[in-house]
Amino acid sequence: MHEYSLVQSLVDRVETLVRERSATAVHRVVVSVGELAGVDPGLFRTAYETFRDGTVCERAALELRTVPASWACPACGRSIPPGEVLACSPCGVPARLAAGGDALLLETVEMEVP
Repeated sequence: MHEYSLVQSLVDRVETLVRERSATAVHRVVVSVGELAGVDPGLFRTAYETFRDGTVCERAALELRTVPASWACPACGRSIPPGEVLACSPCGVPARLAAGGDALLLETVEMEVP
């Protein structure tokens, strides 16, 4: 259940952003979760609900956006459809995971600034 430590880091980062901008409130936090990031969205949401009490995120809604895993050829850019061998048939080059498919990213923090 590493989701709890991920959420703690998320809340710490939001607190840093709030201090840097002298914000008075946080209304929404948007996080993208790559399909291959190894993060269970349900556990992440539960951890957020648990850890946000007493923090700047206490009243902030959490929005999770799932980013599907997608593969492409690094040589020609051809997209590799799901279920295909992870190699480009015309180039013979192994496919690479496209950006975001394995990432956990803090996208947006909606906050009130004076």
